[in-house]
Amino acid sequence: MSRLFRPETGAAAYRLGALADELVARGYRVRVLTTRPPKGVRIADDGLDVRRWPVLRDKGGNVRGYVQYLSYDIPLFFRLLFTRTDVVVVEPPTTTGIASRVACAVKRKPYVHFSADVFSTAAEGIGVNRTVVKVLKFMERWVLRGSAAIIAVSDGVRSDLLSLGVPEEPISVVGVGIDTARFAYAPAPPTPTLVYGGTMSEIHGADVFIRAFARISAAHPEARLLMIGQGVDVPMLKDLAMKLAPGRVEFRTPQPAETLSAEFATAAAALASVKPGVGYDFAFATKALAGLSAGAPVIYAGVGPMGTLIRDNDLGWAVDWDADAVAEAMDKALTNPPAQALRARLSEWVRDHHSLRSVAAKSVEVISRAK
Repeated sequence: MSRLFRPETGAAAYRLGALADELVARGYRVRVLTTRPPKGVRIADDGLDVRRWPVLRDKGGNVRGYVQYLSYDIPLFFRLLFTRTDVVVVEPPTTTGIASRVACAVKRKPYVHFSADVFSTAAEGIGVNRTVVKVLKFMERWVLRGSAAIIAVSDGVRSDLLSLGVPEEPISVVGVGIDTARFAYAPAPPTPTLVYGGTMSEIHGADVFIRAFARISAAHPEARLLMIGQGVDVPMLKDLAMKLAPGRVEFRTPQPAETLSAEFATAAAALASVKPGVGYDFAFATKALAGLSAGAPVIYAGVGPMGTLIRDNDLGWAVDWDADAVAEAMDKALTNPPAQALRARLSEWVRDHHSLRSVAAKSVEVISRAK
């Protein structure tokens, strides 16, 4: 169960889609309880049993905020009660976990918590009221301790779970991956484009890319910055782009994976970031893997394990969350665009080390033990 699922874009939607596919491939019967996507988004469930519920969204089309969460979670409780199941897989936010724990307790069925992040830590990082954070930590701890197993996407998430007071035994780290079939390298004529593809919220600090691009735009008059996605920061980013680089930054709503992959395949670089000091220093920027899988070197700004991965494997540029440092990397990417051989190497590296299918396979093993 998740408020996000294919065809919506984002790490959670891709991750859970791959998990559902892997479960079906292994002979499990899978039912997905999710939401209706925004208007205009074409649904293709590829033979999966996906049950979609209408849900409240904010102005940007996001299911974000407690009213929006509850518009999914309250009906979910009753949907779960009347759904035959052996085991439930649930993702954050905590309100979804509460609905799942109570429903599963009534039915005496186990549930597995898929922890891509720690919700209360994120809330603390973006400045949520301390009392609210304490309540969130209590509720999240209660949800996690009730699960039969916990799937963590990284050692950083695992450490944060332990610091929350979750026992070590039920936690399994499965890693982070990307759908290498949908984000695939295909040779194409290069363009002087820098592409950001994914959510734009407080934890990402995507404004650093607009500030950096403004510094080098005069030296690269043919270049453009393409921002694809949604998030609470989009209005602010549009205003900033109009002020600092008018006519040079293009914003697009979320695109299908194949469309985004085609943009990455011709780009001088893909962009990804995790802003330091907002509670997500452990986060693994999956959007960087999407760009790499499609053959684009990455300019990564900020904190998190992705920076080390880029430096150790020569996957692009890993710099501080600083406009000058990012601008220098952008200048290098646009001056010496990646050759086709480099693009092919980057894509192959992702297939070998961060395929979402391998992550899904590890997750299925955890779920099978929890039944």
